Amino acid sequence: MTYYPILLILHLLVAFVFIGTVFFEMIFLENIRKRIPKEMMRLLEKEVGIRARQVIPWVLLILFSAGIGMAWFHRGALSHPISSQFGALLLLKIILAISVLCHFITVVILQKKGKLTGKISKYVHISVLCHVITIVILAKGMYYIHW
Repeated sequence: MTYYPILLILHLLVAFVFIGTVFFEMIFLENIRKRIPKEMMRLLEKEVGIRARQVIPWVLLILFSAGIGMAWFHRGALSHPISSQFGALLLLKIILAISVLCHFITVVILQKKGKLTGKISKYVHISVLCHVITIVILAKGMYYIHW
């Protein structure tokens, strides 16, 4: 019996949580910021941040663990990624996922050093949102894009 379907479901569920969190922060919170008094918004951001720091590390651990397990299943395609569009798109998806992880690690380090500004956070969120949207498109495209 292969564990691929279990890994796939786990990967999809936690990806949904991660992407939903990034989407909520970028699309909803940014818009709400203009309508709520600054002190209330700071409190809201603080509480969302506390909860995100409790949940997101676990989400990323499961997301990357399941992703690595699925990549192992596709190790043949990854051994020669340029020889097929599936392998090439999977490799690109993995590179983008590693970049998202690097964004997350950078934010954690900057936060611990007290150097995470609102401007940096906003740019990181925009970048991560673009990355995850591209990853979703590539994930579907691996099976449907042919060149």
